[in-house]
Amino acid sequence: MDILLTEPILALIKTVVLLFGVVLPGASACVYFERKISAWVQYRVGPNRVGPFGLLQPIADVVKLLLKEDLIPSAANKTFHFLAPLISITVAVATFAVIPFGHYVVIGGETVYLGVSPNTNIGILIFLAMTSVGVYGLTIAGWSSNNKYSLLGGLRSASQMISYELSLGLALVAVVMISGSLNINQIVIDQADNGWNIFYQPLGFVIFLVASYAETNRAPFDLPEAEPELVGGYHTEYSGMKFGIFFLAEYAAMIVSSAIMATLFLGGWHVPFLPDILVNQLGWTFFGEGEIGLALLQIGTFTAKIAFFLFLYIWVRWSIPRFRYDQLMNLGWKILLPLALVNILITGLVMLFI
Repeated sequence: MDILLTEPILALIKTVVLLFGVVLPGASACVYFERKISAWVQYRVGPNRVGPFGLLQPIADVVKLLLKEDLIPSAANKTFHFLAPLISITVAVATFAVIPFGHYVVIGGETVYLGVSPNTNIGILIFLAMTSVGVYGLTIAGWSSNNKYSLLGGLRSASQMISYELSLGLALVAVVMISGSLNINQIVIDQADNGWNIFYQPLGFVIFLVASYAETNRAPFDLPEAEPELVGGYHTEYSGMKFGIFFLAEYAAMIVSSAIMATLFLGGWHVPFLPDILVNQLGWTFFGEGEIGLALLQIGTFTAKIAFFLFLYIWVRWSIPRFRYDQLMNLGWKILLPLALVNILITGLVMLFI
């Protein structure tokens, strides 16, 4: 009997584990390492006062946000002003539902899949749908604040995210063509059998990487919240924990994008060579197929791949200056979009003749 995480109880358990075991601690860790890596880039020390090595600094930040007064402009639309940050964080967390962080483990003779059910055949479409809905949170935040800077930030968010969604989606089309499936589990298994997609789709990977930076509004694509021009952009009129939720949603989106890139281009939970060496040469059956040892190894490998992309996010932010808005649009429409179409054409021709 297979136990699938689409069943209500296991789906609820997964949601709770992802929210309180992955998203919230992961976002806090990202905040800490963002400060430490930026300090390293700029030859500073970084947080080192609150707790050992400054490890409790994220907790201090949360306490500060909880204690700050929640100010709402008198002319704002209070309902949508409240809903906007909830939309952003909900979309980011919900996307985790289609990401497999391991294959499966056999417990008591029953198969437990580590992530989405293997029968979920539209994982890619769910991811694209969730990223499309994410733009509403930022746009509504800008409009509902009744502030010209917030409105401009919301409009920038809408145009930027819609523009780069096209390139991002087309980069995924080439991956789907190679794997022949929209099932994310199947895409990972295909990479385990035939090699990681980054070697077959290097151009698609670069397009997806750049588009992901733009989708998450990270520098050098942080035009929706450009401080010199827009004060704070779409979240100018947010304070306290509402601003904290936007902050959390940005890091959650970074984690999701990193997980998707690791899954679709770096083999996801696949660990090359090592399981065969451990089982066949060293005789450690604990790492055999379906064993808990292999499951832990797959989860650890997947986490390491995500950590690599998160480091890249932070490194790029503190290394490359912000684009002008016209440069941002030109890159999306005149460079990335044509390259994505060319990549699909080349992929089709290779599959046809080879």
